[in-house]
Amino acid sequence: MRMLRAATLTTPDPEAAAERYGEWLGYETVESGPVDPNLAAGWAAPGAAGRRQVVCRPESGAPLYLRFVEGEAPADYRPLRSFGWAATEICVADVLAVHERMRKPNCPFEVIGPPRRLDGMPMIHAMQVRGPDGEIVYLTQIEDDPPGMRLPRAESLIDRIFIMVLACSDLEASKAWVEAALGVKTSPPMAITYTMLAKAFDLPVEHKHPIAMGLHQGDGFLELDQYPRGATPRPRRVGDLFPGVALTTFVHPDLDAVRAPWFTAPVVRNGAVYGGKAVGTLIGPDDTLIELVQA
Repeated sequence: MRMLRAATLTTPDPEAAAERYGEWLGYETVESGPVDPNLAAGWAAPGAAGRRQVVCRPESGAPLYLRFVEGEAPADYRPLRSFGWAATEICVADVLAVHERMRKPNCPFEVIGPPRRLDGMPMIHAMQVRGPDGEIVYLTQIEDDPPGMRLPRAESLIDRIFIMVLACSDLEASKAWVEAALGVKTSPPMAITYTMLAKAFDLPVEHKHPIAMGLHQGDGFLELDQYPRGATPRPRRVGDLFPGVALTTFVHPDLDAVRAPWFTAPVVRNGAVYGGKAVGTLIGPDDTLIELVQA
């Protein structure tokens, strides 16, 4: 069972965001309409009630979704400088071809990390872009599974989200919470060269950044990054969702086994993301908002 189901991003114009992801990343709209007030309250964001939302899935048809919800970022929000959900990671079939697409003069996505192979994991060939709303997207070609980990292979040029990236104020504390609350494993931390993060914090490119992975039955679904000194809590407007990636939705094998207090107790919800299953909400370290859907 793969854990990831959806990433929810805030944007001033959900329809325009969906159109961009459709044209440049091959995503198709599968659902749209106002945010239900009960759902908004479950997100600790009552101000999102009635806001426009659009749900999209990849060209491959995989049931992993990007959900764009109407919202404005505070003036002091800076991507890659605050704790919380930092980025979505999407698997691609050919990262060099994707890089060429993203470098076209009319492309709305800015390349902030050109393709390179990961330290110690040469089978992972990744690049990063920033979208018009400041959202960060990793685009990753997987040529083989890293040791002890199972990762998907793209079934279209740009396919599904497969890892969510979490910026942590305390990596060890976040690892412990993820293990205890969700009943999954995390890998030992490893220090890697992380060019994009070094640039964001004006650090030498060769500076090493500690990261760890969240694993469920070998499925690598979560990357936890220790953010450098100078990172701050993420600002947000009162009653609204966080800017950037606001929340992540995971599938869980047994909601009764979750070992963390529910912010919103599980209730049945319909729609593309939930599929008529029970859904509950947790708030983790650094005010990280997590939805869990019963498998």
